[in-house]
Amino acid sequence: MSTIADDDRVFKALANARRRALLDCLREGPRTTGALCEHFADMDRCTVMQHLKALEDADLVIVKRQGRERWNYLNALPIKQIYDRWISHYAGHSLSILDRLRSDLEGDA
Repeated sequence: MSTIADDDRVFKALANARRRALLDCLREGPRTTGALCEHFADMDRCTVMQHLKALEDADLVIVKRQGRERWNYLNALPIKQIYDRWISHYAGHSLSILDRLRSDLEGDA
């Protein structure tokens, strides 16, 4: 179960477009930090590392070291927990309102 502090870290990490782009890249599969730096050539290595640190602190990225390489893996579980806690409940309510509106409109026809 996630805590409020965990949720805050996830929301803060996801609020940044560059971090979301890093997660999108990792969705395709794990990558080394060097490969991520090459993929995001417009950012210097230090900036990429800072973004990865924020993602790691939010538990959105899991790091495994293999020799000199640092492999970054996407951990989508915190995003699913945010979805389960926040989005799914509000989406369900919205769908029931839309269904009621559709029924009301069809009843007038």
